Amino acid sequence: MAETTPTPIDLSCGCSCGFGGLRRRSFVALLGGAALAAGGVPEAGAREGVEVKPPSVMSKLVSAEQIEQAAAKQYNAMLGQASQKRALATASHPQVERLRYISRRLIPYTYEWNPNAKEWRWEVNLIGSKQVNAFCMPGGKIAFYYGILSELKLSDDEVAMIMGHEMTHALREHAREQMGKNMATRGAIEIGSALLGLGSGGRLLADMGGQLLTLRFGRDDELEADLIGLELAARGGYDPRAGVSLWQKMAAANSRAPVELLSTHPSGSTRISDIELNLPKVQPLYERADKPDRRFGPPTPAAASAPR
Repeated sequence: MAETTPTPIDLSCGCSCGFGGLRRRSFVALLGGAALAAGGVPEAGAREGVEVKPPSVMSKLVSAEQIEQAAAKQYNAMLGQASQKRALATASHPQVERLRYISRRLIPYTYEWNPNAKEWRWEVNLIGSKQVNAFCMPGGKIAFYYGILSELKLSDDEVAMIMGHEMTHALREHAREQMGKNMATRGAIEIGSALLGLGSGGRLLADMGGQLLTLRFGRDDELEADLIGLELAARGGYDPRAGVSLWQKMAAANSRAPVELLSTHPSGSTRISDIELNLPKVQPLYERADKPDRRFGPPTPAAASAPR
């Protein structure tokens, strides 16, 4: 792949890391009850789709702006390293076109879940690596590794499920929540300095960047990402039933060799059943949605190496 200098791609114009108990089952039970108006989600009866709990108050302990700045810095550094290794796919690569097309169909539906997403500079990039992984950092910084496309031979619907899931982590500020919990254990002085941008705040900001790709989210966060991801994909015209086939593929791949994605998104025996339980809530959205006017496919065997 020809070397290229990574530059931000603004994908918002014109539109746009799972997963396994009493606590989990209690959360699933909530999904059948009344929706709670929080985080931009209207109350039950005012909308169709999945129902989730309000965002955690722990996220308020950390500045969203600081988190997004740290994410952008780490994301750009990662792209720069990939570019130096000739492992950053160019904009003309068929799989990059595919990922960016799908993202543009999903992004308009993210605003309901986080109004700030309208202001994010969404970016989608493809990195030439055999890792079976993908992520969306705070502020809408998305990356897919080539391995997840080639190893799992993902359909467009399955790609949309992954993308919607990862987008949800950013939209619902799961990283900010987890960092708030982490920082709460470090004492009120450091929390205060981070909030005010004083003292050790700069060091904490640097620490944030190093944590963003290794955070492990809780079961509730992972289930929430699954469900909201299903809805985003369905509204974007992608069949949410692909959520089942996706995690079947993921489990099969993990049985052959450890899947990087599952190291930060632990799988569980109840995951597919949770998705199936909620399909009736999103299937009508898919049936009525405008369908994609372009369809792509996984990398061909001849292109199974790192992108060029």
